[in-house]
Amino acid sequence: MGEANRRKQTGAPPPRKTASKKPLVIGVSVLVLAAIVLGAFFLTASPKPTSDALPVAVPNAEAFPERLDQYGVSVGADDAPVVVREFADYQCPACGMFSEASKRLKKEYVEAGQVRFVYFDLPLRQHQNAFPAAEAARCAGDQGAYWEMHDRLFDSQSEWNTSNDPVATFTRYGNDLGLEERRFRRCMTTELHREAVEASRRVAMQLQVTSTPTVLVDNIRLTRPGWGQLSAVVQRELSNAGK
Repeated sequence: MGEANRRKQTGAPPPRKTASKKPLVIGVSVLVLAAIVLGAFFLTASPKPTSDALPVAVPNAEAFPERLDQYGVSVGADDAPVVVREFADYQCPACGMFSEASKRLKKEYVEAGQVRFVYFDLPLRQHQNAFPAAEAARCAGDQGAYWEMHDRLFDSQSEWNTSNDPVATFTRYGNDLGLEERRFRRCMTTELHREAVEASRRVAMQLQVTSTPTVLVDNIRLTRPGWGQLSAVVQRELSNAGK
């Protein structure tokens, strides 16, 4: 039946063609991808150490009280000219992203004796597995594998962050690292390092650090924690120290 005859018999207008939503979906996907790429660029691209956009210490800022470093876990030379301190939560996604920058920092600056890195536990109350994760790293440290467990926890964050039995998962990680299982599990079940983790959290409270990750280069707080800003500020401070 022709369209004219159909309309004459039924009195109905011709059916409208529905616009395809495919171009809209593609457009949104492109925008999301562009945002991810742009965000990654800002976090990883290193500005010049002389850039005015880099953060500086607040006016009349006092030096970080080094006596508090005993409550964190340190790696690097005691006389390193620059100290980087991170307050972090193993279950925090942003901390997981920053862990790639801290790995690179240790490889490029800590191993060269230019930087000492101190990690402070700041397990947030809303993260149910953050506290046992902090204990797991310290239990691994009893067997000389703190930083190996530290990295494994961040690399595998999506696997254990909602686990109902994190101790079993962390014990498996310990086995993968060659730790003595009974000793590690006993350390976890007796909460041997609970007070150490609590003490680290109290340091954060004392310094009014409430968000993770909070990263300090000496007494300068990063505004955009990531390799780009971190490396640029470290390089600037090394230059100021004549290193």
